[in-house]
Amino acid sequence: MPIVSLAEWNQYLQNYSNAHLLQTGEWGELKSAFGWEPVRLVSGNMRVQILFRKLPLGFTIGYIPKLAISFQQSVDNDRLWSEIDFVCTQNRAIFLKVEPDLWDDQKPDTPALSEAEGWHVTLRTSPHNIQPPRTIIIDITGSEEEILARMKQKTRYNIRLAEKKGVTVRAWDDVDSFHKMMLLTSARDGFGVHSPAYYRRAYALLRPKQMGELLLAEFEGKPLAALFVARAGTRAYYLYGASTDEERNRMPTYLLQWEAMKWAKARGCAEYDLWGVPDEDEATLEANFETRHNGLWGVYRFKRGFGGQLKRAAQAMDRVYNPLLYWAYLRFVGNRE
Repeated sequence: MPIVSLAEWNQYLQNYSNAHLLQTGEWGELKSAFGWEPVRLVSGNMRVQILFRKLPLGFTIGYIPKLAISFQQSVDNDRLWSEIDFVCTQNRAIFLKVEPDLWDDQKPDTPALSEAEGWHVTLRTSPHNIQPPRTIIIDITGSEEEILARMKQKTRYNIRLAEKKGVTVRAWDDVDSFHKMMLLTSARDGFGVHSPAYYRRAYALLRPKQMGELLLAEFEGKPLAALFVARAGTRAYYLYGASTDEERNRMPTYLLQWEAMKWAKARGCAEYDLWGVPDEDEATLEANFETRHNGLWGVYRFKRGFGGQLKRAAQAMDRVYNPLLYWAYLRFVGNRE
């Protein structure tokens, strides 16, 4: 059984420096403290970190976030999927959810996405994603002037306005205060917030390895906004952000994002993922962003200004091991929507 330890996994990933953040050992360790068990498999040139969530009666749900997936038949590919099946069966998984590390326009125009020929496994298109499927990716290659030039004029203006109005940005280690700011933002904008322990754990795992940083925008010592930026390989991610209701005319969140991009660029990143906008095509987004403010619509107007490219991830896929309980899961999730 090609199950490897955390140390072996991290050593292995040194040869695959552009693995998605959600496939890193650090991410698996973060989730392990909050109800998930990571299992890491290596078979030939294929590798995967699976997260298992415990359910009543000994069942689990398996989840592979951002799998670097291959649709080509190969011995390594077949062997890996056989091992995945075995591990899922051993863990009594009702089903396994797979979110490929692919954009929707990268998937093959074949039945492979739903029925992968030669894999000894059938993956069906899932009706549900875990991660927000649509996002904006910002190119942070080139000079700072070139990156700014790709932004919308109003966003550039707000970044400079924040600087003129005395907003400064620095690294911050007060994770508990960040959580309090997250709660304030959640009450205002209506999104979920993790526990203080979750953010403390994320900070402790990522920051010492320069894989993450908590940044604070302030004015005359008064905290105004904060964000947690993370990176893996050449990709950076805007994971969590919060702001107060004070001094909003100083545009602290614009300067904060710009400094996060500069942080990522200084560490070799080529792109910055703004991590979540409404799951609509660009025409619909542009036609409605000024009038809609619910859910992720509230952040789209802000994020669109940074000059990135709208992208949609390939749809999640499910590998079903217990059809009856999977049907019950679909009914449960459907009733909650």
